[in-house]
Amino acid sequence: MSRFSYNVKDAEGNALKGLVEATSTKHATDLLHERGYFIISLRESGEKFFPMDLKRSGISFNDTVNFTRQLSTMITAGLTLVEALGILQQQITKPALLKLVNQLESEVRGGKSFADVISRYPNIFSPVYLSLVRAGEASGKLDQILGRLADNLEKSRDFQGKIRGALIYPVIVISGMVIVTIIVMTVVVPRLTSMYKEFGVSLPLPTQILIAMSNFLRNFWILLFLGFIGLVFAFLKWKETWIGKHMLATISLSVPIFGPLIKEATLVEITRTLAILIDSGVPILSALDIAQNATSNVLYKEAFVAANKKVEKGFSLSEPILENKLFPPILGQMVSVGEQTGKLGDSLFKLSGYFQSEADTAVRSLTTMMEPLIMVVLGLGVGFLVMAVLLPIYSLTSKF
Repeated sequence: MSRFSYNVKDAEGNALKGLVEATSTKHATDLLHERGYFIISLRESGEKFFPMDLKRSGISFNDTVNFTRQLSTMITAGLTLVEALGILQQQITKPALLKLVNQLESEVRGGKSFADVISRYPNIFSPVYLSLVRAGEASGKLDQILGRLADNLEKSRDFQGKIRGALIYPVIVISGMVIVTIIVMTVVVPRLTSMYKEFGVSLPLPTQILIAMSNFLRNFWILLFLGFIGLVFAFLKWKETWIGKHMLATISLSVPIFGPLIKEATLVEITRTLAILIDSGVPILSALDIAQNATSNVLYKEAFVAANKKVEKGFSLSEPILENKLFPPILGQMVSVGEQTGKLGDSLFKLSGYFQSEADTAVRSLTTMMEPLIMVVLGLGVGFLVMAVLLPIYSLTSKF
């Protein structure tokens, strides 16, 4: 992160100068606009600032969830933000998290708003998190906002845990299959090949295929490894392109078993985030702009951009949602009911609960379907190996 020097005017026309830490010029511009400043000039000062980075600091998503819940509990109990952060300093034992809390407490005690302070850590506190905290400070309901944030983060953590639990079994089985296959190809098959040559056994097609695969793996493993690395690198580059993002988004929603789960999980995050934002008093246009960050799927991001443009022109939110096939009809219908009754936040909360139950069902279906599918694949692989190994032995024994 870099520091940017600025010349601005505030809402009263007073000229101000100073420094702001940001990841880019656009980020610095957004931060200054959020403070209500009119920017006269903005340039990078050349001084580098290195705040906590989520990946390098060792602060996990689980740490953020626990931090938010503890902070919410203490502020709801009547403690000030500075007092709550001070108590957290005494309770936290993880060095990286303690360093972060020390920095937060020092700057808040110095007079900065909590939202401005956490905006310096975009890899730890998401745009949704930042916007809700800012709305909570502006409305004087920071305790309620943090409570909702903690609830939302805990639900996300629980759901991620369910998905990880569902994938543990297939990952272990597939890893075992890969290891066994490598051992068979590099150790067992070469010995069998030499034995078959000694006895002059005519080899059936499955055995010939197995031996060819073994020879290729043993002789060209370096090329295979380099090719794999190259494919991974090319894929990572390709998925950042416009075509890559759209193709991956389309495929992820269409693939059997996983597609419905990804769709339901995305709808859960979007509706829950939008509900919290609207219920916290964030304007609908800002809420739509922020809620798109709740998903990494570019198709849903574009759907929210299109909805934002229509709402900005005076259309109701339900209209673009009903027109877009990415969203199920119930979403548009419930949004329409919420708009007519003036309880859009409540409608979205109910929708998020509905999609959550659908997502839980999709996880159970994933677990149920993956086990027999893996067993079929494993059976075919083992059957091929047994047939390729035993057929020549059967031919050999039949000669005696």
